[in-house]
Amino acid sequence: MNTRHSARTIGSLLLALCSFATHTARAQHKLVPTPTTVAWGYYDAAAPPVLRIKSGETVNVHTLITSTPARLEGAGVAPAQVEPALRDITTHVTNKGPGGHILTGPIFVEGAEPGDVLEVRIQSIKLAIPYAYNAFGPKSGFIPEDFPYARMKIIPLDAKKMVAHFAPGIDVPLRPFFGSMGVAPPAAAGRLNSAPPGIHGGNLDNKELVAGTTLYLPVHAAGALFFVGDGHAGQGNGEVDITALETSLTGTLQFIVRKDLRLSLPRAETPTAYISMGLNEDLTLAAKDAVREMIAFLVTEKGLTRDDAYMLCSVAADLNTTQVVDGTRGAHIIIPKSIFQKTAKAKTK
Repeated sequence: MNTRHSARTIGSLLLALCSFATHTARAQHKLVPTPTTVAWGYYDAAAPPVLRIKSGETVNVHTLITSTPARLEGAGVAPAQVEPALRDITTHVTNKGPGGHILTGPIFVEGAEPGDVLEVRIQSIKLAIPYAYNAFGPKSGFIPEDFPYARMKIIPLDAKKMVAHFAPGIDVPLRPFFGSMGVAPPAAAGRLNSAPPGIHGGNLDNKELVAGTTLYLPVHAAGALFFVGDGHAGQGNGEVDITALETSLTGTLQFIVRKDLRLSLPRAETPTAYISMGLNEDLTLAAKDAVREMIAFLVTEKGLTRDDAYMLCSVAADLNTTQVVDGTRGAHIIIPKSIFQKTAKAKTK
């Protein structure tokens, strides 16, 4: 072996590895909530980006609990346990929308254009604080006529056991997820309330969107403009009193621009299942849209006829109520991957 040639080859490999490592380091971003990096209560195509990234890059993002220091302390949270960022944002942010969510973002993803799809790979989600709250009000929730008053409950979170100590003898398993993940709506829509979900995603409150899941969002504005917040340590389908285990979270998300997909509503994929979603003020119509979206997926990605896709939804898929309290109600249908032959791969991935 030529020693000089070997040394040159090794040197080239080392330079390539160093270049790859540098690119990898550059491709990972961190975004924390400050008065200049959040959007309080709205989704808006006119919102200035707080971070610009390239397709394929990842962001470690911190989101804040949907509340205020005064409310939390009034419910029993010690002042020292209120995040300084929440105090700072509550004090200094005056540009607010009609909703209550403090959303981190928006993130501009280079290359994303209207008509594309933004693939959001949820790589990890972690608890940021040791407590959550659940609350309802006299004009909120699914049955406000039965609870015409307000109540807020602080619930300790056990990160080691991954349970919420709801009450003596009642521990609720934790499955953290971001209740609100979305892109900017079409510019013509203006500033949208952060509470109702829509074609932009937003406050989906879908408890299946845990770590390991991928969310697909139709893009409506240049750069997609991704917002995230409304951290939940766990939630039941329906979210019937209007809140879940509301808390602050950190998560690592990877963003990929998909030019090969076209979607009219958000869609998701877990390691074991495919999920389609429907959104409408009428829950029945939301459920119908979820089924139609799954039929479209099975026809396009699995090659089924529409008749067979409809039948398969009935014999193998589960139709769920996502939430009934956000103005626009949500439904989703889940079909397991295990029923498909391994050679029949979906084109979504």
